[in-house]
Order: sequence, then structure tokens, then C-alpha cells
Amino acid sequence: MNQWSFVIAAYAVTLGGTGGMLAWAWLALRRAEARAERLSERR
Repeated sequence: MNQWSFVIAAYAVTLGGTGGMLAWAWLALRRAEARAERLSERR
């Protein structure tokens, strides 16, 4: 196995991790916005 297999695997792990964190952050943002909206509706 040559070094390109490891390079491709490293890119795949990096892109997968970045995508996962992006999805997590987006969902956390939506939850926080929904909580803020509920707080503003109570007043």
C-alpha cells in the first residue's frame, strides 16, 4: 500500500469530521433560536 491510501483516508476523515461538526453546530443553532423565540413569546 502506498502513501496515497493514507492521504486519501486522512482527507476522508477530515471532511467527514468537518461535515459532522457543521451539522452539529447547525442543529445546535436551530435549537438555540427556537428557545430564544419561545422566551420572547412569553413576554
